[in-house]
Amino acid sequence: MPSSFSSVISDSRIRVPTLTLVALAFTYASTVPYQSIIGINELGLSDAGYSALIFAAAVVNVASSLTLGIWSDKLKERRPLVLALSVAGMLGFGSIAILHNAPVFILSVLFLIPLSNSTYSLLFASVRARTNQMDRGQAAAITSTVRALYSGSWALAPGIIGLCLVGSPSMTPAYGIAALASVTCFCLYFFFAPRNGPAPTSLDTTSFLSSLGRVFAPHVLLRVIVMSLLLGLQRLSGMVSPLIVTHAAGGTVVDVGFLAGLTAFLEMPFMMMWGLAQKRFQTVHVLAFGSLLYCIHLVLLGFASARWQVYALLPINACGAAAILSVPITYLQDLIADRPGLGSSLISLNTFIGIGVGAGLFAFGTAVSDYSGTVQIAAVAGVISVGLLMLLESGKRQARTA
Repeated sequence: MPSSFSSVISDSRIRVPTLTLVALAFTYASTVPYQSIIGINELGLSDAGYSALIFAAAVVNVASSLTLGIWSDKLKERRPLVLALSVAGMLGFGSIAILHNAPVFILSVLFLIPLSNSTYSLLFASVRARTNQMDRGQAAAITSTVRALYSGSWALAPGIIGLCLVGSPSMTPAYGIAALASVTCFCLYFFFAPRNGPAPTSLDTTSFLSSLGRVFAPHVLLRVIVMSLLLGLQRLSGMVSPLIVTHAAGGTVVDVGFLAGLTAFLEMPFMMMWGLAQKRFQTVHVLAFGSLLYCIHLVLLGFASARWQVYALLPINACGAAAILSVPITYLQDLIADRPGLGSSLISLNTFIGIGVGAGLFAFGTAVSDYSGTVQIAAVAGVISVGLLMLLESGKRQARTA
């Protein structure tokens, strides 16, 4: 059996979506760190107004991902959709870079950029459509490898952007770089993506509402929510870890950036490791084990009182985070395995709910405790979530046996 990496390289129906994902990561990573600075500090949006804008953009992203996911299953190929969404990215990021005013910023962040972000789930749907023809273990390993390459691109981008814009009075040119990344996505699919993919086993002929009903079926929605609870742990850590580093651990913002970069780089090999593990073990067991590792990291982080202790937790942090970020992709796609587009759109729904879970845990934890106590509360919530996951899957196995 070929390795997952060689499969990605040798198969154009996997290679092109993967390279496009690598380019797409640059659109996110080059703009997300500076978006609030540009919106609030440079363009004068209020804190409340910016928060409302980001929430509305997240809703648009989920709605567009679900809609396009359903639509893509009705098409013989996803190439036209990826090209159209790449154009949305070119217009959205490019208009902010060139015009640089509040109305354009709001319009782009609210509509054009969320549409561009929907490319993420469509590209994973393209990969899934190809790996559906492979052995389950090999397919899971390929998905984890693709996600690892995406993570590596995300890790590289902020540093490269920072070097390019050092000394710049504004970070707005980062949106110009994101627009160029969208152009790269367009060119990759326009020139290199196969124009006629293999005919799917069956095109989705059900109505839009019927397809949407599969997303909100109890057995699917419950599992998406549990996945979101686990993702919420990682989102919460992203909010609280910098505060623990700069307060309880006595570190600086330099340590925050260095830790974030190291964690992202370490996630790459761990994602590939989890992908290999799925060849031998069930996806749910791999995810449960990785999530428990992350809970251990959160507990230990709550006791950190020096910088070296946070650095010492890097391996377990990256290992657990890699499982939470990569393994659920396969798990979610498996929930609606016969519809790659619809199944992959669950990734966006999972992210949306996960962000809300992270924010809720942060609000509750900081209301009853300090930052260190908050991550420990989150660890308890994580253990409960793993228990719910195993309970759901146990009931599913019992039903199959019956």
